[in-house]
Amino acid sequence: MTAPTAKERKACWDARDLYWQCMDSNNEDISKCEKLRHCFESNCPQQWVKHFEKRRDYLKFKEKLESGEYQPSKNTEQS
Repeated sequence: MTAPTAKERKACWDARDLYWQCMDSNNEDISKCEKLRHCFESNCPQQWVKHFEKRRDYLKFKEKLESGEYQPSKNTEQS
């Protein structure tokens, strides 16, 4: 894999941001953001997509944890 150019990086980041905005405004309903998801995947290297998804999941978890919304499952409490 060759390193993306500045223009390709910007296209990837813009596609990611639009997809995430759609997910945020639609309560994480993937079906309403399919076109943006496809654009995100087609503009970004697959490794980046995986990284961005993991980072988003972590940031959402961190946000819930800090606001006190996170409730561990019963399995987590018992271990």
